[in-house]
Amino acid sequence: MLQVGTKAPDFTLQDKDGNLVSLSDFRGKKVVLYFYPKDNTPGCTRQACAFAGAYAEFQTLDAVVIGVSKDSTASHQKFAEKYKLPFILLSDPELQVIQAYDVWQEKKLYGKVSMGVVRSTYIIDENGVIEKAMPKVKPDTNAAEILEYLKAGA
Repeated sequence: MLQVGTKAPDFTLQDKDGNLVSLSDFRGKKVVLYFYPKDNTPGCTRQACAFAGAYAEFQTLDAVVIGVSKDSTASHQKFAEKYKLPFILLSDPELQVIQAYDVWQEKKLYGKVSMGVVRSTYIIDENGVIEKAMPKVKPDTNAAEILEYLKAGA
């Protein structure tokens, strides 16, 4: 994980509609940048739906929610439509941003070791600096924990 207090690496990726989105587009706002392994899997779906359910609250706190995975833009489009996800989903098939944020790591599942995205969340402040880094977050509680944190600082 990147350290709190360091400048968040800027990036530009395609969203579900093929539009280019850069982190620097959101200067002046808090950014909740969450990385997840795969569209339409049980944990990732619960996490995305929790963010969607709390989206209005994130908006009242002037926070932007961005989900990043290595899925294609087409996959993101289907995922967003199926679950009515109102926030930005970015496609990183080349793993540029995933690796820049140090969330591409060795994972163990049933004794088998492979590389993959570790479910992690960063809160980036209005000046583009990492304010909070949350490694290995739980899909069911991640959105609520972030809201609680943002409200405490508001």
